[in-house]
Amino acid sequence: MRKRILQLSFAVAVAAAALVGYSRYSTKQSMTLAATHFLNSLTDEQKAKAVVKLDKDELSFWHYVPTENLLQSEKRGRLGLTIAEMTAPQRHLAHALLSSALSQRGYIKAVNIMSLDDILRIQEKDTTGRRNSDKYYLTLFGEPSDTANWAFRFEGHHISLHFTVVKGQIAASPTFLGTNPAEVREGPRKGLRVLGIEEEMGRDLYKSMTADQKKAALVDTKAYNDILTTNSRKAAIKGTPSGLLASKMNSAQKAMLQTLLEEYANNLPEDLAAIRLQQIKAAGNKLHFAWAGEAERSQPHYYRVQADTFLVEYDNVQNGANHVHSVWRDMKSDFGEDLLSQHYRATPHVVAANFPR
Repeated sequence: MRKRILQLSFAVAVAAAALVGYSRYSTKQSMTLAATHFLNSLTDEQKAKAVVKLDKDELSFWHYVPTENLLQSEKRGRLGLTIAEMTAPQRHLAHALLSSALSQRGYIKAVNIMSLDDILRIQEKDTTGRRNSDKYYLTLFGEPSDTANWAFRFEGHHISLHFTVVKGQIAASPTFLGTNPAEVREGPRKGLRVLGIEEEMGRDLYKSMTADQKKAALVDTKAYNDILTTNSRKAAIKGTPSGLLASKMNSAQKAMLQTLLEEYANNLPEDLAAIRLQQIKAAGNKLHFAWAGEAERSQPHYYRVQADTFLVEYDNVQNGANHVHSVWRDMKSDFGEDLLSQHYRATPHVVAANFPR
């Protein structure tokens, strides 16, 4: 019996050690491994589409509209390999890479957003391929490496995710997620609200305010038709930060604001989310919460949370206020800008070859 107990104790210890080791497996390691497996599965022809040069202009070219809209507005499409062009095993490997860069909740949101295009395809009776849940592009910038700089982008209708690795550090913004419909109102998936938590938390915070607080928070009686930064390459809101300062909120409201921001931060794995949580903590009472539009559900509304280091925007106006755009942006390191600038200042001979300014 004693021998059996010792055996069981040893097995538990080994399992615990394995879990500790697993918990220390960084997002960078997971991403690099998943990207390498995906890349190795591709044919030469597929690699030629999936892998592009680590170039500043291409890295920061992004949008969240369907590719057909992009062709009209920007006179170009997206680079990369679509899910539709992959074999079944390659699709699994592509999703493994995507899930390595997101938390469980973030990955669930992303795949649910992709699935909404099938609802739009049916509703709009689309036969052109514009609405296609497999028309999402995976683009590798350079080849995944433990030592060299590289990046990947996953993008399509209502998803634009960016991960840039520089000397072992990861920049993970912009992080754009949108939904159309914001709420599925008919059919077998009726009631689905992929970004419903973000909506309700923002509204609850605004509605908890006193009349004077609302006066400070309300920046426009009419909600904007889109997030103000849209697909700009640098995060910026004109003028000085506006809205209600966190220092003017009571303790319950500060807790609500913290929980709202944690929802955005925790779309990323724990180690990347920790960076965002530190930014939130550092901002403290200097956070600004701004609201525009109506306060009741199903009415057009917009909110943002602004700090010196990051910006969160949320908008629900289009399609009868049933169409959400939301984004987390880093004021200094969208697309790894700050990390890459630091790197190339230290190694100027690399700039012209790999990342022109």
